[in-house]
Amino acid sequence: MARKQFDLIVFDWDGTLMDSTAVIVNCIQAAAKDLGLPIPDEKAASYVIGLSLQKAMEAALPGVDPKYYPRMVERYRYHYLNQDGGLTLFKGVREMLEDLSQQGYFLAVATGKSRVGLNRALDVSKLLSLFDATRCADETFSKPHPAMLQELTRELGQDMKRTVMVGDTTHDLLLAQNAGAAGVAVHYGAHTPAELQALNPLYAATSVAELHTWLNENG
Repeated sequence: MARKQFDLIVFDWDGTLMDSTAVIVNCIQAAAKDLGLPIPDEKAASYVIGLSLQKAMEAALPGVDPKYYPRMVERYRYHYLNQDGGLTLFKGVREMLEDLSQQGYFLAVATGKSRVGLNRALDVSKLLSLFDATRCADETFSKPHPAMLQELTRELGQDMKRTVMVGDTTHDLLLAQNAGAAGVAVHYGAHTPAELQALNPLYAATSVAELHTWLNENG
């Protein structure tokens, strides 16, 4: 049976597939505290989720001496690696991905994580076999530059017009817009529903179950 709109579904990782928003916020705040820098509040720290680590630290703490940003990244990684073993997938993610894969969709990940970080997460979650391709922020341009989707569609031989990007941040939706792909938002991650709706996503899901249903009926 022909699929309705999409052949390739690209997912963000943190806050979309994995319930990691709170951990990331805590690690950004802990990194700033370690270096005696102003500690960003929860909104500022969560807003940068999805960007490459260097860009995230620059955005979370604008105006500090640039020499601190690489050290922020180091301290963030230290704290994150001590916690990421306890991270879990959102309920229903594994079942959704298995179902979409069995239906013949190409599945991919576009993430602000590093390659080492994503590989760890894929290994821990045992999801590696379900994805046809992945792209990380240390391999190409950070979101919202269109490069991640351009590279994924090229690698998999897919049409951008039949590609959808699913994510919990405005960075994900802007990535989709900039690349000429469709964008679908999830409201259970880092950015607020109002911030996401301002970018007019094709659909907005309040849970993985809603996302799964929508993709089955409309994807």
